[in-house]
Amino acid sequence: MAESPTVLSPEERDQFLVEPHIGALSVDSGEEGRAPLTVPIWYQYEPGGDLWVTTSADSRKARLLTRAGRFSLMVDRSEPTWRYVSVEGPIVATEPCTPELLREMAARYLPPERVDGYVEFSREKFGEALVFRMRPQRWLSADLGK
Repeated sequence: MAESPTVLSPEERDQFLVEPHIGALSVDSGEEGRAPLTVPIWYQYEPGGDLWVTTSADSRKARLLTRAGRFSLMVDRSEPTWRYVSVEGPIVATEPCTPELLREMAARYLPPERVDGYVEFSREKFGEALVFRMRPQRWLSADLGK
């Protein structure tokens, strides 16, 4: 008989979110007959604080986030031990994405020698970006290998 998954403690889920995983952001499409928009995304999180993401100011994602006022993010790991954390909550702030915030996000995911190039590329290719800050409100988590 397979063992039941173990729910992560608040400390374990915080530590897991601190690691630089690719998240799956999901936001209500607001369109009848359409599912929520779900896309891969980089995110930033500090334990006990807000979780934030960036996106182009003129993107569909930005419009939907603004209209919905909340989103969910699911992060998983498919190597031993397989685990996931899903969090959802309200957007508590929206602000322009500064070069410093973009650099902070890029440094989380890229090797140091690629950060400045990515920041330049992103600003040229995608234009103005926004930061959406979400206050974690509801959590789901499991470790299937414990």
